[in-house]
Formats: sequence, structure tokens, C-alpha cells
Amino acid sequence: MLAKVALGQTDLVVSRLCYGTNMLGWMLDQGQSNAILDTFAGLGGNFIDTARSYGDWAPAAPVGASERAVGAWLKAQPRDQFVIATKGGFFDMRVGDWRNRVTPDDVTADLMQSLDHLGIETIDLYFLHADNPEAPVEPIIDTLIAHRAAGRIRHFAASNWAAARIEAANAYAATQGQPGFVASQTFWGLAVPDVAAAAAQGYVHYYEGEYEAIHASGLPIVAYAAQSGGYFTKRAQGADLGALAIRYGNPVNDRRLAVVQDLAAVHGVSINTVVLAYLNCQPLQTIAIFGGSSPAQVRESVSAATLVLTTDELARLRQA
Repeated sequence: MLAKVALGQTDLVVSRLCYGTNMLGWMLDQGQSNAILDTFAGLGGNFIDTARSYGDWAPAAPVGASERAVGAWLKAQPRDQFVIATKGGFFDMRVGDWRNRVTPDDVTADLMQSLDHLGIETIDLYFLHADNPEAPVEPIIDTLIAHRAAGRIRHFAASNWAAARIEAANAYAATQGQPGFVASQTFWGLAVPDVAAAAAQGYVHYYEGEYEAIHASGLPIVAYAAQSGGYFTKRAQGADLGALAIRYGNPVNDRRLAVVQDLAAVHGVSINTVVLAYLNCQPLQTIAIFGGSSPAQVRESVSAATLVLTTDELARLRQA
């Protein structure tokens, strides 16, 4: 069973792994979605991550397909047993709106749609899905504080925000006597990316080299792309890497692959288990978001929570 922990300084008690739902409602139908979420919940999982935009890239899917699938499943669940996170302020892919939508009005519109799609009155953890680095932080934070005061969200957090912008936002919130961002959903996994190639694919602000200080200050990291797209598993299997070859193809990952394979053999687990355990065993609070398109994949990924990597083993992976 997945253990649970308080997320940072909040009152949110979350499972040590978070299930990411970007495949639900379009790639996976409601029955398949229910089976996956039932499996995750049955293993002790209660932290579920979605986004207003998930599924909007599929023209035949309903708007907000992932949120709708989560919401339909939630109707048969005890609401207070689950921590629901969603995200807003991203591009509106359905209508081809590619302007920066991290504005008070756009965030508000997305939030209200998310509440409707999910069929709930309050979102436990609301992430801004992107940043508008040219905009001042004050109006954005004021908007989120107002939604929290109105009971629409319990806490808010940042995704794909630069560490310096998070610090600036939280400093402003403090001047208002209010908590600011309570976590950062950050691009982080064992595979080290080529920064430019990753950014071209939409993966920005990698953890290493930017977020260590705010992490050490007590801000939890909720890591996305935590399985590195299955890069190490695919490498070991000799499978086609596709875009992963461009994002992660470098000598550091060649060396890390060798260490991953060795540790998987030593512990008698899968490569994917070692990859997720690398984040799960970090000394500072880190919650990895994992994906899975079947109950079997969910069970296999959740097994990572039982693998304890030693300080030496973590160092071998990090320093490879």
C-alpha cells in the first residue's frame, strides 16, 4: 500500500506517488479509466493529477476529456479521500489560441471550466500550467488568493514556472499575509535532457541546476515526466526511441542506463521501478507523477514506492 505524507506545509495528505491522467477520456474510454483509477485507489493512491487542456489535442474527444473522466469516476467515490490536482492557464488547443493565457481572466475561465468538468465544488491543488514571464506576478497571485478565499481552490501551485518567478510570487503573497505557491510541478526524471531539444518538445525548466535552492527551502517538487518517457526501459529493450532520442540522447544517460540496469538486477525489479524510486527516495520531499494505460502498468509503477535506494545508490545514479 502506498504511504501518505503531508504535502509541504499544507493540510493535503497525499500518496507518495501521483497518477497522471493525460491519457484518460480520449485514448482510454471511461471503463478503462475507471479500472485504472480503481487500481490506483486500491493500492492506497489518492493523489490524482489532471489539467484543463488534457485531451484537447484529440478532435473527437470532448473538451476537457481527462477532467471529465476523472469527474465521472469521482461521483462514485468518497470525495474527501482524494486529492485532486488540475492545471489551467495553458494554450487553448481546441480553438488554436496560442497566445499566453496566464492572465487573471483566462485563469478564472479555465478554473470555472475545470470545476464543471470535474463535478466538484473545490479543487484541492490548482496549478498554473505555465507562466507569463513578462507579466507582473501581483495580479496573478491576487486572482488565485481570491479564488482560494471563495472556496474554489484549497491551495495553488506552479507548473513550468522558473524558480526565480516562484520566489517572487511567494514573496509578494507574503506581503499580503497569504501563503503563495505550495509546490512546483517540475520537469524532472532520471534521464538528463538536452535542454534545447526538450524545450522544443514543450519540456521546460528542468529541475537540475535551477530548483535545488527552493526545494531545499521547503517547497515540495511534484515531478512530471518522472519516468523520462520510458527512455531507459526502451533503451534496454532496443525499442524505437522516437522523439526521446533527441530529448535524452547523451553520454550521461548512456552511463546512467548501465547503473539502472545494474540496480534493477541487484534488487530484482524492473528498470521503471528504479527510475521512479530515484525520485521517491530523494532526501527532500518529491512526489513523482507516473503514467500508465492499464491496471497492470499502475501496479508495476506503484511497486517503486517499496524500493528504498541507499544514499550510495542514489549517488551512483546521479554521478554517472
